[in-house]
Amino acid sequence: MNRQPRRPASPYEDRRRLAPPPHRHAAPSAPWPWVDIDDKIDAAQLSSMHPPIPEPCNHESCDRCWKGYPRSLYPNWTPTQVLKSKIAHAIDKHRYDGLPCVIYQVDVDNCGFFKMPHPDRIISNYYCLDDTWRDILHSKASVPKMANLTFDAKVPEDNRIRALFVENMSGPVMQMLGTKYNIEPFFFSSTLNWIPCKYQEDIRPGFGDHVTLSLTFIRSVPISGAFGLNTVFPSPMSFEALHDAENTNQVISERMIDTQAPLLLSSQDRLLVLDLLSVHLIRRKQGSIIISCHADKELPTTTASFLQERIRFAGQSVYWQHIFQLSPDPTFLLLIFIWHAIYAWDEALENLYSHICFLESRVITTSEMPLTQELHVIRAHHLHHTSLLEDLRSSVRFVCETINPAMESLSDEERALNSQILSRECAHLSREIDRLEMESKMQDSRLKNVMNLVFSSVNIIDSRRMQSMTEAAVRDSAGEPLLKDCTLLMSCDGGQLTKFNGSDEADLIPNHASFVAAVFGMNVREIVPQTPNSVPIYIAVAIPFTLVTIWIITSFQSKFFFPSEQLNFWKKVLSPVLLIPRLFGKKPLEDKETRQIGMHEA
Repeated sequence: MNRQPRRPASPYEDRRRLAPPPHRHAAPSAPWPWVDIDDKIDAAQLSSMHPPIPEPCNHESCDRCWKGYPRSLYPNWTPTQVLKSKIAHAIDKHRYDGLPCVIYQVDVDNCGFFKMPHPDRIISNYYCLDDTWRDILHSKASVPKMANLTFDAKVPEDNRIRALFVENMSGPVMQMLGTKYNIEPFFFSSTLNWIPCKYQEDIRPGFGDHVTLSLTFIRSVPISGAFGLNTVFPSPMSFEALHDAENTNQVISERMIDTQAPLLLSSQDRLLVLDLLSVHLIRRKQGSIIISCHADKELPTTTASFLQERIRFAGQSVYWQHIFQLSPDPTFLLLIFIWHAIYAWDEALENLYSHICFLESRVITTSEMPLTQELHVIRAHHLHHTSLLEDLRSSVRFVCETINPAMESLSDEERALNSQILSRECAHLSREIDRLEMESKMQDSRLKNVMNLVFSSVNIIDSRRMQSMTEAAVRDSAGEPLLKDCTLLMSCDGGQLTKFNGSDEADLIPNHASFVAAVFGMNVREIVPQTPNSVPIYIAVAIPFTLVTIWIITSFQSKFFFPSEQLNFWKKVLSPVLLIPRLFGKKPLEDKETRQIGMHEA
């Protein structure tokens, strides 16, 4: 039975690798969610007589209405689209992995103080979905059933914002959150597919709106902490190995010049990886909700517990406490999320700068091909970083320009103060991004300088090699007239002279090869009894001839043996004698001149 050859694994099939994001499916303003040009439109949906916008559910008399999300609230999301957006995969995944979904919580009251609800998390798994829905629906929290405890943790009436940090988001929890807060499926599909997006929807003047912000940024992590980067995909363009050379398994950063893959900084023992910030903010006059979903790919990204701790710690900042006490706008909490990306960018560029300096020092001493390949890989990643920084700038601009409709109920002075503070804080973020872009441009110039230095070093080495080859060719050609002079007046036929072209004068034609063959190919009676010559005669002819030839060649080539010395005629003749001490590490001419100079000075 003939086996079909195995198809090579596509780099986009690895769930650890980030595929290029399909930006056309990022926002609800795109009228065909997850329908590409060659995809067919669902005929059943086209012929449906149901209203495009279903009636809202009060969640009191329904039976698990969350199970129909997203179709229950957004009928235009057909099963094919839900499958293509990976939402269907997320819904089914919880049945097999068995990992609990944890929702960490932080509250901000009307005085601007950050508090922890009791308990501070909701834990959900496949066996307690009804309890999870009840907790989310009534804003309660839950603990594992084995604890045999119940809590009544309703959101306080004076609560301004509740922040939810979703770790290992399961399909049912995604459906519950989407149903409870009427969230566009684009938020979840953008999170699952790492699509940068920013949009405002469900705008209600005087009441509130929905704001979605999803962006990717660069984060520096130690190699020891990158536990999820191992893969068996063979790399044709690796520039550095994290494992042994004998190990055939390689890492994502070694596959190819892939800007979606981690970038190895070998001198720092760190990796620059892509991280995701995906936030959905529901702005209301009272009781705003901010939901942060965290990637579940096997990459060292920001976890929900880590970001919850950072947000809580930011609430203890004196600077930010003044802001939260002056303004009730929940948008300022979104700015703190963006500051996390700014911190990560700054650390990543700092490590990248140190690595570029290390490469500069290596280029000065070596010009190996792997080093050149690594420079090209870093340059490709650096160009991608530039586009990510620009996307971060546009995100800050979007937050600054997207006015909160809920603030219309405030007085004119309060709205002016809120707008002034928001513009000031967004300006701070913009200046930080300007600094990051300036540093990125400087590093790009350093990279160009290093690459030019590599090419210059290679050209210099090639020039030196060509010079050495030319000198060798000159020396070889200089030996030909020397051999001609050595055998002048000699011919291979017993010293007879040959006439050319009928001339009366005899042209002395040395036949070097024949002459040498005649001397060293002499027959002796010990081997050929009929010949008159013997071994002593052969030695008496061959040895002097060899010594004379060596002496003459050495004399004519003395300028190559003593390049820094001025040799007269007698020194050239005696150069074989002067060369013997040099073979033992001595320089007789220089020592003699040094002694003469010393005697003259004395």
